[in-house]
Amino acid sequence: MAGQAEQAHDHKGNQAGPVLPGPGLGRPGGGPARFRGPVIKPKNFKGTLKRLWQYFGRERKVLSIIFAFIVIDSAVTLLAPYMIGKAVDAMSLHGSKVDFGILEWMIFILIGAYLADALLTFLQGWLMAGVSQRIVKSLRNHLFQKLQKLPVAFFDTRTHGELMSRLSNDIDNVSNTISQSTTQLMSGAIVIVGALIMMLILSPILTLASLCTVPLVFLLTRTIARKTSILFKNQQVQLGKLNGHIEETISGLQVVKAFNHEEKAIEEFEEVNKELREVGLKAQIWTGFLMPIMNVINNLCFTVVAVVGGILAVKSIITVGVIASFLTYSRQFVRPLNDLANIFNILQSGVAGAERVFEIVDEQEEPADVPGAVPLEAPKGHVIFDNVSFGYRPDVPILKNVSFEASDGTSTALVGPTGAGKTTIVNLLTRFYDVTEGRILIDGRDIREYTRDSLRRSFGFVLQDTYLFSGTIKENIKYGNPEASDAEVIAAARMANADVFINRLPKHYDTLLSENGGNLSQGQRQLLAIARVILAKPALLILDEATSSIDTRTELHIQDALLSIMKDHTTFIIAHRLNTIRDADTIMVIDHGEIIEKGSHDALMAEQGRYYNMFFNQFKNVEGALD
Repeated sequence: MAGQAEQAHDHKGNQAGPVLPGPGLGRPGGGPARFRGPVIKPKNFKGTLKRLWQYFGRERKVLSIIFAFIVIDSAVTLLAPYMIGKAVDAMSLHGSKVDFGILEWMIFILIGAYLADALLTFLQGWLMAGVSQRIVKSLRNHLFQKLQKLPVAFFDTRTHGELMSRLSNDIDNVSNTISQSTTQLMSGAIVIVGALIMMLILSPILTLASLCTVPLVFLLTRTIARKTSILFKNQQVQLGKLNGHIEETISGLQVVKAFNHEEKAIEEFEEVNKELREVGLKAQIWTGFLMPIMNVINNLCFTVVAVVGGILAVKSIITVGVIASFLTYSRQFVRPLNDLANIFNILQSGVAGAERVFEIVDEQEEPADVPGAVPLEAPKGHVIFDNVSFGYRPDVPILKNVSFEASDGTSTALVGPTGAGKTTIVNLLTRFYDVTEGRILIDGRDIREYTRDSLRRSFGFVLQDTYLFSGTIKENIKYGNPEASDAEVIAAARMANADVFINRLPKHYDTLLSENGGNLSQGQRQLLAIARVILAKPALLILDEATSSIDTRTELHIQDALLSIMKDHTTFIIAHRLNTIRDADTIMVIDHGEIIEKGSHDALMAEQGRYYNMFFNQFKNVEGALD
């Protein structure tokens, strides 16, 4: 019956949750408008929406076609109730006789209207899906390209999870908003205006009678939305705690088991899960109030229209067919109003997601190369630090007037306590950061006068925390030189002493690696990273604890390989295991951002200063190490 409220069901017929009532034909988007919980509101709604609209501008032609379909579909939607009224009147115009001619025409028109509505709805969804995915693809590409251009300092101050969330969750939120809201906003607005016009044409008196329930609908939605927004927000907080606990427990499962902490972990999980259940139950109960009360309001509207319409029909002011048409129009009018309120919430969430994406897009990129910058070609690797000072924060200096020279082909080791400034020297040398004062020269020219791309191509890195990409072992080694031949890859692996374990694998160099080489040991991953650098053949090498994750036996084998490639390269070595740098040409002891000692191993040992104490404390229990 027209006055009965609807209940949403899934494809299996199970109740899917409360929806706002309304007829299927002409429903914006062709689906139920769900009552949503918390809405994350953007800080600058208009500004972000305006920027997002620029992406829509590239889809003007398709959007014009979609809008045309929406207008036609809305017209068909508004035509159907009128035809129903005519069909009802055809059965009562001539007393007990039925005008089958008119009735047949109305039935054929209605069938055509429903088929046209189905086709137009399908075409709208199909075209809008394409628009949505193209816009999101462009937005995702823009964001990913931006991430490649941001300085290292940006990533040092943000967690990877946060950036991944913006690249995936926030953009998916934008995608869902575009696909769900765009057509619904346009069709909903047209249907509301069209239904109101048709109601006024059919009966101004019935229109006034039906509009008396509209304030009740808004009041109900507003009241429940205020209450549930708090509950759903708390639910999301508890859900975040639960997910965090699960992730933390699973990631540290070995530690949990090692300390017999299983029961404690279960208790903590049950406590968080209980809190989530309690707040979720309250949120669902309040949400559940919507549908029954909405049914009451709709039935009240139905009763008012039926009573007033019956009185008008008895007085021959309107016909029964007009009442039938009017009931459908009144539902078409109320349903989009509720839908638009929910769509606005969806739109706010989507715009908030877009705003988070644009925050990254607006971040300052690495400074452009200075005018007249030249490429660093055939570098020899002669490095000079000339009175260099630097701080990641202006008020906290890290390096203080550091000066030293590294001749081409020499090796320089940087040792000292954690936080002394060793890694900072490397970051400045590669221009991940620029010096605050002083200058750094390579081959007699300030590194800021070189193009950043050519400068970094001159360096090869072997870091303590190596990273391998998903793909084959061969592809990971070739990351250092994509143009290298298979023979060169194998030669680099042999030089790094990685060839032995690679040939033990089932598919050798074609063995697929899981994320970050999870199916290899840390030492094996380090060997592949060293092979990758060997293949790149850089002029300058940076070894940041390059052998820290390799066992002593493997380390002895790899030292020869490192020494052989270091002969022809300017090398900077950051090390805490001092036995790995005994053969370095120069050892610099860094502390509190200053070079406090500098010289060869033998010279520094003879001085019996800081380096001597560090070496003695590290190897005092190892027989022969101090000889």
